[in-house]
Amino acid sequence: MTTVDADLAATGTGGGTSLAVLRVRPFLLLWLSQAATQIGGNMVIYGLTVLVYGASGSNTAVSALLLTFLAPAILFSALAGVYVDRFDRRLVLVATNLARAGLFALMIVAGGNVYAVFALNILVSTATTFFGPAEASMIPILVPRPLLLSANAVFTLTTNAAFALGFALLGPLVVKLAGPTVLIGVVAACYLVAAGFCWTLPPAPPTTQSNRAGGGLQGVLSAIGEVMAELREGIAYIGEHHNVAWSLLYLAISASIIGVLGALGPGFATSVLGLQPDDFVMVVLPLGAGVVTGVLLLGPLARLVPRRRLIEGGMIGLGVLLAMLTIVGPASLFLQRRASFVHGSVDVSALVSVLALVIAIAFPAGVAYALIALPSQTELQESLAEEVRGRIFGILNMLSSVASFLPIIIVGPIADLVGPMPVVLVSALLILVAGIVSVARRRDVPATAT
Repeated sequence: MTTVDADLAATGTGGGTSLAVLRVRPFLLLWLSQAATQIGGNMVIYGLTVLVYGASGSNTAVSALLLTFLAPAILFSALAGVYVDRFDRRLVLVATNLARAGLFALMIVAGGNVYAVFALNILVSTATTFFGPAEASMIPILVPRPLLLSANAVFTLTTNAAFALGFALLGPLVVKLAGPTVLIGVVAACYLVAAGFCWTLPPAPPTTQSNRAGGGLQGVLSAIGEVMAELREGIAYIGEHHNVAWSLLYLAISASIIGVLGALGPGFATSVLGLQPDDFVMVVLPLGAGVVTGVLLLGPLARLVPRRRLIEGGMIGLGVLLAMLTIVGPASLFLQRRASFVHGSVDVSALVSVLALVIAIAFPAGVAYALIALPSQTELQESLAEEVRGRIFGILNMLSSVASFLPIIIVGPIADLVGPMPVVLVSALLILVAGIVSVARRRDVPATAT
């Protein structure tokens, strides 16, 4: 009897619910590892952003930091997947988690040395390119076929929740209370715990076929050829299926705006909002709360409004709200003068302060973002034919990473020249225009597109 069969027999699990799949002990351990690494990884993005901006005072440096997260994923992900199949996947998971824990410990020693942080984070991101395919390939080993759909649903939900919890809540909270260095130590501990969870998993050695696969230079060249062939196939498929192309565009836009805000966040907080770099939490927390609220509202709204219209409404709303965020300072001064004139001796300045206006704008912006990202992902999953879904999703993930590269490269240097406010304003206008163009060009929305 296999480990999975034993767990199923012990728990009486036979259904396809998410609760049932969590009763499979090996999968539960893998999921706990995923939760620790995903939350820690999102926390460290926020913490390193604050650390690098505080040490350099440069938006360009923050853009460079974000590139250290993205570049290894684009360069090495495909080849890393090829070589993961040549080793015991359990050992790959353990080794990559231990490596990342050690590298984050070295970041604590590096302190405010920005170049050392960049170099170490490149190594962290490279290790992650091996961890991802090893983790994904472990799921069908640990979970019986009837529960695979539920297992993937749990992993997808955890990925989305970890962003809100790590980047929007825990990361800002730890930085505010203890500073970015302590946060990096907490993240190192998260990866160490994840390594412990992975060590308890059953072995997953390579198959005989994987052992016979070509290694060395010939294996690398063969893998590159296969990747390029799949890339061409993916691009052709996207061109032939307009729903896929539009969904990819929506997801790329939402990813790009996260990249822009991530690169400019600390500088925007200081120069536009008049706050400290780590006070960008005042934007991120209500934004994250809005994302959670948007997720909760999505079900009822989807029954009333076609999905594409929800996406387009989210884009238009997000564009307007981000534009409003760039004029928070002058708007607050104007409203305070008006309030003092109308109310006389009654002090209502707190109600129209910069902080109050930021919260009032960021929360619905988070809702709007959720209305873009989640329906777009669902529409993309439904639009892809089952026989090409996995292959094309891999290509689309690569293309999405590439799409987020450009704004991160561009916005930092431009913001250092003209300030972050014009850059955020232009980004807001581009989102607004994209939403309007989508409404104008995509008139064929079926009444049942929910």
